[in-house]
Amino acid sequence: QLQENLKDNQEPEPDPDDRELIMRLKPLFQERLAEAQQQGIQQGIQQGIQQGMQQGIQQGMQQGERRIIECLLRDRFGSLDAELTAIIEPLLSLPLEELTPLILRLSREDLIARLREPS
Repeated sequence: QLQENLKDNQEPEPDPDDRELIMRLKPLFQERLAEAQQQGIQQGIQQGIQQGMQQGIQQGMQQGERRIIECLLRDRFGSLDAELTAIIEPLLSLPLEELTPLILRLSREDLIARLREPS
């Protein structure tokens, strides 16, 4: 912008001092612009990597929790049918301290009824 302003504010023929200033500043501006662009790219890459890692960890944890719940339900009730599969999502939203006793203590029917009730 400074370079453009200098050009805009000049008479049709810039004086030698202004021309020299423009010539000296132009490579510095281009260098700074390139550095700023590179820094922006690096920051974007870093942020993308961090977000990707966090999402990957979160998805891995959710999949692990889901598998544990599925295993607990299979062990407790023999197999996973449509009714038990339907309560996996509500079970995932519960804290572990609440989840475990529900699966281990309630009957199949009570567990399904409890998790299908509106909150």
